[in-house]
Amino acid sequence: MPRARTQPVPATLDGSATINDASPVKSAERTVKILETLAASPTRLTLSELQERMGYPRSSLHALVRTLRELKWVEADETGSAFGVGPHALLSGTAYLDRDPALRFAQETLEDLRGEIGYTIHYARRDDAHVLYLASREARDSGGRVSRVGRRLPAHVTALGQALLAELTEAEVDELLPFQLEALQPRSIVGRAALHEELDVVRKRGWAFEREQNTEGVACVAAAVGYRIPATDAISCSMPADHATPGHVEEVADAVTRHTAALARRLRHEGIR
Repeated sequence: MPRARTQPVPATLDGSATINDASPVKSAERTVKILETLAASPTRLTLSELQERMGYPRSSLHALVRTLRELKWVEADETGSAFGVGPHALLSGTAYLDRDPALRFAQETLEDLRGEIGYTIHYARRDDAHVLYLASREARDSGGRVSRVGRRLPAHVTALGQALLAELTEAEVDELLPFQLEALQPRSIVGRAALHEELDVVRKRGWAFEREQNTEGVACVAAAVGYRIPATDAISCSMPADHATPGHVEEVADAVTRHTAALARRLRHEGIR
C-alpha cells in the first residue's frame, strides 16, 4: 500500500517550523509591529530597545530583524547595532499614495489653499484612533521644515483628528479611542469629557481648532472633506500660534471650509467614494 504523502510543514519568518495556523499569523503580526515601531521612532533602535518596547523573545526578534534587513525593509547604522526602516518601506508607502483616487484632486486643493492663505496645508486620513498624513504643502517661509507625509499622530491632539472624530457619535468615539489619552504637549486634551465638549463645538461650527496640542508654537484649523459618510479625510492649515487671533482664525477657517467643501463636491462628482 503506498504511503500517504505528507504536507510540508510551513515555516515562519524566523525560520522555525509550525504545525498549526496560529504561529505564521503571529510571526506576520510581529513583523508588521516591528516595522511600525521603527517607523514611529525618531531615532534608530537597538535590539534591546525593540525588545523593551515590544516584549518579544530576543531570539525571535533577532531573526525577524535579520530577515527584514535582507529584504531591505529594515536597515542598520554603521555599527550594525541600531535599526530603522529601510528603502523598501518607502516603496510600499508611495504605492499607496500613487493608487489613492482622491489624492490627485486633494493635491490641487492644497496648492490652491496655500496660494490663498500662505500657510502650511496638510491632507490626512483617519487611521483608527490616529491620523495619517498623506500630503502637505509647506509655507514658503517654513525654513525647510520636514514634511509630515507618512507620519501618524493621535487624532485627539490634532485639528485634523478632531474634525474627523466629530463625524462620529460620542459612543463611537469612546469605542475608538484608547482608555488613556496620550498627551504630546501640556495643552493636549487628555480628559474624555473635555474632548467630547470640544467635539460638540466642532460639530456646531463645522471646523476644528487646536493651539499647541501636538506641536509647540503651532496652531491649526481643520475641516473634514465630506465625500464619504462619515468623512475619513480632512484638510488643515498650520500657522504660528501667535498669529492665531480670533479674527484671523475665522478668516483661515472660512478659506479651509470653502476649499474642503469644493473638494468634496468634486470627488463626489468624479464618483470617488
